[in-house]
Amino acid sequence: MYPPAVFVTLEGPEGAGKSTVAHLLAERLRGGGHKALLTREPGSGEVGSRLRELLLSGEDLDPWTETFLFLADRAHHVRTCLTPALGAGSLVLCDRFTDSTVVYQGHARGLPIETLRELNDHATGGLAPDLTLLFDLDPAIGLARVAAKDRLDRQPLEFHERVRAGFLAEAEREPDRWAVLDASAPIGSVTESAWSALTSRLRQVTLSP
Repeated sequence: MYPPAVFVTLEGPEGAGKSTVAHLLAERLRGGGHKALLTREPGSGEVGSRLRELLLSGEDLDPWTETFLFLADRAHHVRTCLTPALGAGSLVLCDRFTDSTVVYQGHARGLPIETLRELNDHATGGLAPDLTLLFDLDPAIGLARVAAKDRLDRQPLEFHERVRAGFLAEAEREPDRWAVLDASAPIGSVTESAWSALTSRLRQVTLSP
């Protein structure tokens, strides 16, 4: 039996398939009798839904305004959803979290990365993932998969190339937390790779003193 209260995040460029895999992982966990919560950023709850609309479908935003809207969503999400779920013993799968802010607003938009890390700490109260699954994919391939493009999807290809490079840099910075997956493979293969990384980390947590 796997341990409760494990926090797993899923990250990656647009069109990498992480949202699809997140649903498949949640179904598999629940089918095995585990208490699993699937959530996302931005967009959890009524407040999150309103912020998601502003961030993804609204007018162009300057980088700092965009950042603080993401952080507001995150602070609310942590306090109203993530912390209660983990406290109740759920395994939480979150589609995007703090690393997206570091990558999109830091590596890609050019805001100071260490400042973004500090702001993330304030927004989350120090909550950090036990495991982050990175769905790595050539951005040109990922964008071609996206039918209805939102405000971020419509950024130039060079922006999305910086996003991919940023994610890979963050994974290299904390290799013990990240598992890098080849998202160009068929979805079944990607799901199995994600499941293998997830169950491996859960076994590590189980065996920890």
